[in-house]
Amino acid sequence: MRVGTIIAAATTSTLMMLACVNSGWAQTAPSFSLELNGLEKSDNGCRLTFVVNNGFANTLNRAAFEIAMFNSQGAVDRLTVLEFKELPASKTKVTRFNLAGADCAQIGRILVNEVTDCTGEGINTATCRAALKTKSRAGAVQFGL
Repeated sequence: MRVGTIIAAATTSTLMMLACVNSGWAQTAPSFSLELNGLEKSDNGCRLTFVVNNGFANTLNRAAFEIAMFNSQGAVDRLTVLEFKELPASKTKVTRFNLAGADCAQIGRILVNEVTDCTGEGINTATCRAALKTKSRAGAVQFGL
C-alpha cells in the first residue's frame, strides 16, 4: 500500500508541475498586433489609422513595416514603409499615416509585406515577425500578412 501511495503522490505532483509550466508558457507568449482601424479621406490623399499593441515585455525602440496597398481590382498600387517609432512595453498606441495621392475608396487590401525594422532589448525583426497578428476594422478593406 505504501508504494502505491508514493506512486500516486509522485504522479499528482508531476501533473501539477506540468500544468504550471503549460500555463506559464501561455501567459508569456509574446504578441505584437497591428489593427487597421480606419481609412478616411484627407486633404491630400488618404489617412490610415492603426491601433498598435506591443505585448512584449520590453520597449520596442523602433518598429517599421513595409506595406503593399492593392486597389479594388487586386493590383498592387504602391509599396511604402510605415514607421511606428518607439512603442513602450505592454502598451497600446494609436498612430495615423497620411498617404499623399491615395484614394481611400480605391483601397481593397493592405498587406504587411515585410517587417523592415523591429528592435528592442531581446527583440529583433524575426521575433516581431513571428509574434505579429493583424486585424481590420476598416470596413471591406482586408488587412493581413
